[in-house]
Parts: sequence; C-alpha cells; structure tokens
Amino acid sequence: MNLMVQSRQKMDGVYMLSPSGRLDTSTFPILEDRVDMVLQEKPHTLVFDMERLDYISSMGVRVIAKAQKTMKTYNGRVILLNLQPQIQKVFDIIKALPSQQVFSTMGELDDYLDRMQRQFTG
Repeated sequence: MNLMVQSRQKMDGVYMLSPSGRLDTSTFPILEDRVDMVLQEKPHTLVFDMERLDYISSMGVRVIAKAQKTMKTYNGRVILLNLQPQIQKVFDIIKALPSQQVFSTMGELDDYLDRMQRQFTG
C-alpha cells in the first residue's frame, strides 16, 4: 500500500497532516515533502492525525522527529493524534529506548518494528 498525505490549515497557525497507508523506507519522502511545505508557513502547531496510518518504520519516526526539532526552533509544537495501537506501540518503544544505540542498523530496527506491529494487527 502506498502512502497518501492530506494537509490542511485547521486555523491560523495550526496545520494538520493526515497520512494514510504505510509510512516506511520507500514512502517516507512523500510525508517529508509535505511536512517541509507546511513548515515554510511557520505554524505554531503541527498536528499529525494518524487515524489512517497502518504502519510506521524508523524512517517515518525520523520525519516526525525532524519536524519536531524544526518546530522547536521557533517555539512551535508537534501533536500526534488518533494513533492506532500498533503505531502507539512504536512511539512507546522509541520513548523507552535508552539514549545509547540499541540496534546496530536501521534495517535491524525496522525488522523489529515490523514484527512488533504485525503482532498488533494480525
């Protein structure tokens, strides 16, 4: 499944991005490009509505982390909304990981996240 991303301005300074499908190594540039376009508007709040996101890899997490870092430079914030259980689990794991490197490669991390998300969906 491909990734589709809808974006809209919810109110002044608040933009909502709604990805649907799989956010992985081959599709992350779609979201990254849309995020970059929205960030040019210098919003104070960027909302990722994850209701229709089925899967996220480390590259997808990277796009969101990069957006959060950019938002912090001008005191903005990123909000995650409507996370599916398997997506919530990924963010819980990422927060729980120690700052030291746990996985030796990005592929190893993606394999782990893939196995974990399949347990939730199927």
